[in-house]
Amino acid sequence: MTSTTDTAAAELAGLSATTLLRFATAGSVDDGKSTLVGRLLHDSKSVLADQLEAVEHASRSRGAEGPDLALLTDGLRAEREQGITIDVAYRYFATPRRRFILADTPGHVQYTRNMVTGASTADLAVVLVDARNGVIEQTRRHAAVAALLRVPHVVLAVNKMDLVEYAEPVFARIAEEFTAYAGELGVPEITAIPISALAGDNVVEPSSNMDWYGGPTVLEHLETVPVSHDLTSCHARLPVQYVIRPQTAEHPDYRGYAGQIAAGTFRVGESVTVLPSGRTSKVAGIDLLGEPVDVAWTPQSVTVLLEDDIDVSRGDLIVPSSDTPSTAQDIAATVCHVADQPLTVGQRVLLKHTTRTVKAIVKQIPSRLTLDDLSQHPNPEQLVANDIGRVLVRTAEPLALDAYADSRRTGSFLLIDPADGTTLAAGMAGEAFAKPVDTAPPADDEGWDF
Repeated sequence: MTSTTDTAAAELAGLSATTLLRFATAGSVDDGKSTLVGRLLHDSKSVLADQLEAVEHASRSRGAEGPDLALLTDGLRAEREQGITIDVAYRYFATPRRRFILADTPGHVQYTRNMVTGASTADLAVVLVDARNGVIEQTRRHAAVAALLRVPHVVLAVNKMDLVEYAEPVFARIAEEFTAYAGELGVPEITAIPISALAGDNVVEPSSNMDWYGGPTVLEHLETVPVSHDLTSCHARLPVQYVIRPQTAEHPDYRGYAGQIAAGTFRVGESVTVLPSGRTSKVAGIDLLGEPVDVAWTPQSVTVLLEDDIDVSRGDLIVPSSDTPSTAQDIAATVCHVADQPLTVGQRVLLKHTTRTVKAIVKQIPSRLTLDDLSQHPNPEQLVANDIGRVLVRTAEPLALDAYADSRRTGSFLLIDPADGTTLAAGMAGEAFAKPVDTAPPADDEGWDF
């Protein structure tokens, strides 16, 4: 018999899956990302009148004949002066069919780190290519980042088709090259769409200039792509963020463990294990928004009470006893290096996983990914800004990481400089790509296996 709370969970998961899409845009400099986003917002009637008036005024002051729609997302002064995107710009809009959270990410090589930020929570990535230039190194870099972050849907938007006379062979050649490359990376779904963001061709409305194309427009695809946000069936994980002990006359013995459920579902009466200590207990109660509930699911923020008085603190992970991840101090992962200073073998770092931060040391950098042919350059000794490579890290305390392929929330981590708190790299535990590329590991003496 299905309980009311289970039904509510199913309805919530179904609502999210059909009405919300998180997506990111990426591409090289001057490929037209911000113009595409501006066109998408403008033509879908998602721009307020005062916003459009401000853009028109700014466009006139720069000598433009019409509104520069890129200014709808390029809000920083430096972005407008240089005509480039520097920071990730988040936009929220909706159509009658779906709600959207959009991350417009920079195209400069030096800002690839921002693309990692924008795509880390995305369900879909729109990769733009200038029809005149085709697939370039930065296009490959963005495809590799999307594959590493396990973004399930990728749209190849071949932009500026108006500048190549809307020629079908140009589009077909670029789509074939990109699809072959992304397929090698293991990207599960690729949709190629020819567009002109400046003219509005195939962005919101179908283009009469490309009657040879019979696929969806960008907005139509965004509205209809199947996206599942149902994480309730995943491995249940609750990173403890705070221990609540009011010690008041009303609640003298209250001890609750608060945090946001990273994945899965927790129920009252369920046997759970606290990691890394391995101590076990049962869920005695769950408080949600100050009210007791029998069941809670991701991404709700809850307070869990346990039957036994055991030592639980911030950074611990509460999991079902029937589904516990293994704990380890030796972690093999793929990282995107995002700092200006290099990451080197022997470097001491902090590793932040969910709510837990521990000391660690970089034991080995077995390989760096070469984007041109997807080969692995062995033993580079260091990774510099925007490099993608494999690392082997030894932590001072055991951590419970899932494989990133199983959980983007509990399979990811950050490497941080302990001296100044700078984020050095974003890491994904386990295998790098859905389809391994050239992964022959270099010989080593310490029994590493990755």
